[in-house]
Amino acid sequence: MTTFVPGQRWISDTETELGLGTVLSLDQRMVTLLFPSNGQTRLYAVKNSPLTRIRFVAGDTIESHEGWSIVVTDAVEEDGLITYQGKLPNGESTELPESCLGNFIQFQKPKERLLAGQVDQNNHFSLRYKTWEQARNLYQSPLLGLCGARTSLIPHQLHIADEVGKRQAPRVLLADEVGLGKTIEAGLIMYQQLLSGRAQRVLIVVPESLLHQWLVEMLRRFNLHFSLFDRERLVHAKAADTGNPFESEQLVLISLNELTHAQHLDDALAAEWDLLVVDEAHHLSWTPEVASDEYSAIEQLAEKTAGVLLLTATPEQCGHSSHFAHLRLLDPDKFHSLADFESQSQQYQAVAEMAEELIDSQVLSEPTIGRLTSYLGDEANQLATIINSDQADDIKQQAKQQLLSHLLDRHGTSRVLYRNTRSAVSGFPGRVMQAYPQALPELYQLALENGGNPYAGLFPERTYEKEILVEDKDPWWRFDPRVDWLINLLKLLKSQKVLIICAHAETCMELDEALRVRSGIASSIFHEGMSIIERDRAAAYFADEEYGCQTLICSEIGSEGRNFQFAHHLVLFDLPVLPDLLEQRIGRLDRIGQTETIKVHVPYFENSSQAVLFQWYHHSLNAFEQICTTGDSVYQQLKPSLEALLTTAINEQQDIDAFIEEAKTLNQQLRSNLQAGRDRLLELHSQGLNDTSELIDAIQSANETKPLKKYLEALFDCFGIDSEDHSEHAIIARPGEQMLLPSFPGLPEDGTTMTFSREQALSREDMQFLTWEHPLVRYGMEQMLDTELGNTAVALLKNKALKPGTMLVEAIFIVEAPVQQQPQLKRLMVPASIRTLIDPQGNNLADKVAFETLDAQLHPIKKKTARKLIKAQSEPISETLKIAEEKANEQVTTIVQTATEQLLAKLGEEINRLEALQKVNPNIREAEIEQWRTLAAQGVTALQQANLRLDSIRIMFAG
Repeated sequence: MTTFVPGQRWISDTETELGLGTVLSLDQRMVTLLFPSNGQTRLYAVKNSPLTRIRFVAGDTIESHEGWSIVVTDAVEEDGLITYQGKLPNGESTELPESCLGNFIQFQKPKERLLAGQVDQNNHFSLRYKTWEQARNLYQSPLLGLCGARTSLIPHQLHIADEVGKRQAPRVLLADEVGLGKTIEAGLIMYQQLLSGRAQRVLIVVPESLLHQWLVEMLRRFNLHFSLFDRERLVHAKAADTGNPFESEQLVLISLNELTHAQHLDDALAAEWDLLVVDEAHHLSWTPEVASDEYSAIEQLAEKTAGVLLLTATPEQCGHSSHFAHLRLLDPDKFHSLADFESQSQQYQAVAEMAEELIDSQVLSEPTIGRLTSYLGDEANQLATIINSDQADDIKQQAKQQLLSHLLDRHGTSRVLYRNTRSAVSGFPGRVMQAYPQALPELYQLALENGGNPYAGLFPERTYEKEILVEDKDPWWRFDPRVDWLINLLKLLKSQKVLIICAHAETCMELDEALRVRSGIASSIFHEGMSIIERDRAAAYFADEEYGCQTLICSEIGSEGRNFQFAHHLVLFDLPVLPDLLEQRIGRLDRIGQTETIKVHVPYFENSSQAVLFQWYHHSLNAFEQICTTGDSVYQQLKPSLEALLTTAINEQQDIDAFIEEAKTLNQQLRSNLQAGRDRLLELHSQGLNDTSELIDAIQSANETKPLKKYLEALFDCFGIDSEDHSEHAIIARPGEQMLLPSFPGLPEDGTTMTFSREQALSREDMQFLTWEHPLVRYGMEQMLDTELGNTAVALLKNKALKPGTMLVEAIFIVEAPVQQQPQLKRLMVPASIRTLIDPQGNNLADKVAFETLDAQLHPIKKKTARKLIKAQSEPISETLKIAEEKANEQVTTIVQTATEQLLAKLGEEINRLEALQKVNPNIREAEIEQWRTLAAQGVTALQQANLRLDSIRIMFAG
């Protein structure tokens, strides 16, 4: 029978949150306890109380109710009360009666919890052990950050993400042509950097029109919750005087315009960032004489930030100096002189010719071998000899790959610049252009006679509104034949989505009014005068297949950053002067994911500047039906001649024809030069020398549904999350009534539908994409491993080979290094688990009995029975745990040694590779190599300090 004495400390097995209780009084049947932590009292039956006596042993640290603590050296019991003897932090000996123990003592260590009668469910113990295994697999996987994004597995994007995402502080220019997925590439790189711990604080800077698109894309595709820093938030933060607002969040998204405000820039510079991402970087204007405010702001941030990603589809939009300016932001030491950069660029063609022969020829010519040897050294001659020999094809191919790799490493911008082209990437269905010449209305002719703007003829409706000032004039859309043509086209296309782009916001709004008044056609508008939320709503209304509008009318900002590949018809209501701007317009539809041939509809006025511009685009550049990489260069060289034709009211056709032919010849020449020069090298570097099919296969294997679904069922059951099947590859999850935690990342209060299928996730935006990297899964793992959940269990072992009553003790130990302040090392050195299984004779059976085999033979025991068994066997359990620790300690040295070798091999390989590359490619920054060396040194030091920690205990009784 349990003996109670006033002053004893007990804990309630059913209400552990009450803390330690003190026995107040008792009679033959009942005992009364006071719980000082909250002043409550409880009455329990003496014979059947759910109470556990608290007893500490030598080595335990205990605290008094006054706040001071001692390390226990001995415990003396007299008249039913325990007095603990121990030492204070200063070494002085003292005593602490149990009646003076602190009231908030909580048991988290598995041994303490077990001996105090706090026993978890057996399946929770199993889940905890499996979580250690899964966490190790996840965070040590070379695929970390590539599996969990809601993106298609596109080879060139995966190559860039895999190569750049693994770098220490990557500094690169992502310059894929329009529609090839630069935002996806940047997101994948960020995602990897954050998951691996290489980055913790990220600042994204974009044009204001793209703020919400980036916000949504980062959340929808990568589960990254960025904080939007708009004018309202920044002003409010300053008014509240809560300190630097940029230090309040880890992931921040801000517009370039907002960032350039002096106070905001100062605050952003004062905050420390690991990664800076800048979209539409061609807006950063720079010349050797002067830099724009936007460029200066990004330059200051780039100087203080280790990693920098710049995104632009048009790296040379403003000329060669603009391209140099971008590279200068990434590595000012390497790209310090525009003259030197232009000089080096002249060498690219010779390198490209060598690369061409390596790719296309089975045997290398003697002149090429000579050039390769002079360029790369004796190793090139040795590899060339292998290529020209009779050795096996795979050996010759390997030698080719090595030579190509060396050439790319020597290529001036190889590690800094990535630019994939449509010609080298499959998956684009093509374009078809249809022209619709119109007669120029007399009112437009009259307005143009008075207009002084040199480009007035390109936008006659704006010139009409400005120059014709009579009070009762008709709006331009009443007589403009393009409006009649557009209405007929939209009626012909019926329910098909049509994107209309024009240069000015005023034209957008007036054209929207014209469609509504004259035809009743539902349309939406999208222009710079609208708020970001209004633009997002307009885009969503257009995207809605069932209830949305047929037409979206955009001003020029609609041609930048937004993706409308679900539409197949594009109307260019007018034409921009810059070729790159035209390409951006078409690129809103012509991008990866487009499923049909794009129909580009171009109305224009005959015998006008519009006709000249149309002929130039169509006949000289073929810019409507093919991407025009050389358009900007042609424009820059022939700009005076083009402007002369555009500003002359009436041109002779022979003058126009001569100009068109001159531009066509120049364009063909520039395209040939690019094909022979660095474009081919950039494509090789940007797509990768090796086939990415193995990488894609590995990602698909890592996302296999069955293991994850089985694990999630156990995780949901443990935390009280309700789930049910939705369809073959999808489930519905919602918070349960008995959920252990108030909330879970990725699990809304009203529940959510989640799919294990990448294809389904891409087609169903209402479903979350479930992988091992999903926040809900990672958070569940953290909760299992960072709390005491599942670290004790008692079970019945049904095995005929064991004598009934035999006790086995299964103890899981963790070998962990002190790397809390080094997130990168934390991933590289995921704690290792050691499993021990001790029998009554002190033997370790862990190698003989697999965890799964043992787990399948176990059955639950009622908690009341489990507590009685623990109390009865407390001393044998303590002795067995000492044996288990000894057995585990025997493995620590080997584990640490192996981990050290793996760490040095992994980091050393990267250090050696970078050091070798640095000898031939100045783009390899010494700072990047030094970061790897420092990381390796810190890792070795941390591993030498690794310690063994008891993580969980399971007691099994044969029966």
